[in-house]
Amino acid sequence: MLSIEEVTATLEHAGQSHVLQFWGELSEGEKSSFLRELSQLDLHELREHCARAAESAATVHSASAASQHLEPVPSEFIGSVRRSNQTTLNCWENEGYLQISQNRVAVLLLAGGQGTRLGVPYPKGMYNVGLPSQKTLYQIQAERIRKVQELANAKHGSKCTVPWYIMTSEFTLDPTKKFFQENNYFGLDHSDVVMFEQRMIPVVTFDGKVILQEKGKIAMAPDGNGGLYRALVDNKVLEDMEMRGVEYLHVYCVDNILVKMADPVFIGFCVSKDADCGAKVVEKAYPEEPVGVVCRVKGVYQVVEYSEFLPESAEQRGPDGELVYSAGNICNHFFTLAFLKQVTQKYQGQLKQHVALKKVPFVDRDGNLVKPTKPNGIKMEKFVFDVFQFSRKFVAFEVLREEEFSPLKNADGALLDTPTTARRSLLAQHYRWALAAGASFVDAQGKPLLSSPRATKDEDPPGVCEISPLVSFFGEGLDQLLGQKALTTPFLLDENRAKELLQAQ
Repeated sequence: MLSIEEVTATLEHAGQSHVLQFWGELSEGEKSSFLRELSQLDLHELREHCARAAESAATVHSASAASQHLEPVPSEFIGSVRRSNQTTLNCWENEGYLQISQNRVAVLLLAGGQGTRLGVPYPKGMYNVGLPSQKTLYQIQAERIRKVQELANAKHGSKCTVPWYIMTSEFTLDPTKKFFQENNYFGLDHSDVVMFEQRMIPVVTFDGKVILQEKGKIAMAPDGNGGLYRALVDNKVLEDMEMRGVEYLHVYCVDNILVKMADPVFIGFCVSKDADCGAKVVEKAYPEEPVGVVCRVKGVYQVVEYSEFLPESAEQRGPDGELVYSAGNICNHFFTLAFLKQVTQKYQGQLKQHVALKKVPFVDRDGNLVKPTKPNGIKMEKFVFDVFQFSRKFVAFEVLREEEFSPLKNADGALLDTPTTARRSLLAQHYRWALAAGASFVDAQGKPLLSSPRATKDEDPPGVCEISPLVSFFGEGLDQLLGQKALTTPFLLDENRAKELLQAQ
């Protein structure tokens, strides 16, 4: 730990001496804690970080700059669930299951952000959207890993493991660890769940001054999901993967309730194309939809934010009437271990830093806590997808939005991406699965319900049906259980219910 004299000198050099303005008011315990926090900062980088943040916030980004050099991803580098025949999809899926069965596939969860917009004081993965089972996002994802392992084992007569790497932050590490321990890791071997922490960086004012959150504490924020690459090095995660024989990574964000863990079709597609980097995408719902688009700029693959598109580019359509720039990014990626090693060794320092303006509580000059009503702070963050440009062979894989993408970002009352829309998305999917398996639905009085297979996240399905991931990974194997059965809504198909249905046959 640095001495107070060393910290004082370094802060003065960085133009941040105000950080210690309340030093004399702190207790000995608070001084010790604050000194420890300041010692853990890279104080020599602080001057550059603050200057870069202020400069970036003052820069006006031009939409035309990116739009002048845009190209869509070439068709030969795009796979699609919608446009591919069943034989091709089966081929990719078989390749994916083969890789999983040989312990070459791991999943990596990006879970460092706080649930601020969701309005909860705990990690998003612990959130319960109100399903009949009352399962949290973490439990749903853990059970999907268990099921994909089971399916790979059954196909290849092997005993395989899909390790689960979870990147947390200072805010989410301890509660996530405790939650998993209290729930016995949801049936996974605890040694196969590897949690690690991304770095935190100071939040600064628009004129480049570090914000004091308390008299003895700096306002800090995770360095974005692009902080993954530095965290992999800091925590020796790549060495752990190599030791386990992992060659392929499926990387995703915690808030997508429909995420298909270690998706064999996606893995198989990327492996068969010899790709070192891949991105799942969904077709944009409309030209102005506020999602980033996977495309090329001056021949380099990247995600261009919707704000960087000129209207004429966003609205451009091809001969078939579909949007030319339709590949909506959903933060769902494939990487080879070799590519991640290359990124961490050669390219990490070249990653672009993005500006996010935030409302950050702070201590004013008089020591009073102020909660601002408009953004007052700059959070600098890196994005996980900014490594696409370094790929030797990049591919995109289009999936159906209603089957694989429904994020949880906002509290109920917002228009989009709420607990209600997430819950409806999952229940609508499971309702479609049940109908496809030959089931029908009746209400509590036995009256048949009108079957509408197009149930979406915008409305409740006619029949409430939840299917445990431990019973079906992605709709498979339900014919034998549900075929020709009239199910009373609400219907919960868990492992016990599945056993009862099998025994009754």
